[in-house]
Amino acid sequence: MIYLYRIYQCIIMVPLIIVATIITALLTIIGSLLGGGKWWGYYPEILWSRIFCWLAFVKVKVSGRENIDPSTSYVFVCNHQGAYDIFAIYGYLGHNFRWMMKASLRKIPFVGLACECARQIYVDKSSPSALRRTMERAENQLRGGMSLVVFPEGARTPDGRMHRFRRGAFLLADEFKLPVVPVTIDGSFSVMPRAARLPLPGTIRITIHKPITPPKGGYDMERLMERSASEIASALPPLAR
Repeated sequence: MIYLYRIYQCIIMVPLIIVATIITALLTIIGSLLGGGKWWGYYPEILWSRIFCWLAFVKVKVSGRENIDPSTSYVFVCNHQGAYDIFAIYGYLGHNFRWMMKASLRKIPFVGLACECARQIYVDKSSPSALRRTMERAENQLRGGMSLVVFPEGARTPDGRMHRFRRGAFLLADEFKLPVVPVTIDGSFSVMPRAARLPLPGTIRITIHKPITPPKGGYDMERLMERSASEIASALPPLAR
């Protein structure tokens, strides 16, 4: 059966995904250049992400949407199990946001330019001044219900387990006084782990936890990171924690 699935992927799924990606990127570029970046930088990508899931026979189930308000800006922090985390979050989170992305992703044909036009936030760590500009771009974006999604592990897990969080996303939340929303992604390691080139059918479960609101004196950074990691781990099976 797996051989038939791989043949289907090569003949049907991959060509359709390439076409969908090019069309979505062009729509995003044109729409954003015409001044509609907030809309064109999010809604076409929802359909694009769902196409990735539909064509791969990947189901996404979401719980906890009632915990977030569409008019509030958040910093969403998610564990990073596999490549399909991006499509699951983009397609099914249900809240307008921008990604905090590695600067190297700007080099991807069509997609890199589309992300730049849509004002995704590329992280430039080449110098203190470049990092400061990254922070300024983030601050300009995080207004009027626009949120930010970050994978604080920094990279996809190599073994299916959640790894140590980095401080960047939490420092942003503290500086801009934004609530942090822990989000658990479970199942995408089975769909497409770090070493895989093509996905397998499966189910990805997204759990949106209650926001952690900033206290008056600012966050206690260590406690914030520990609490976020604990919340995310609470919705994972023991072997993935």
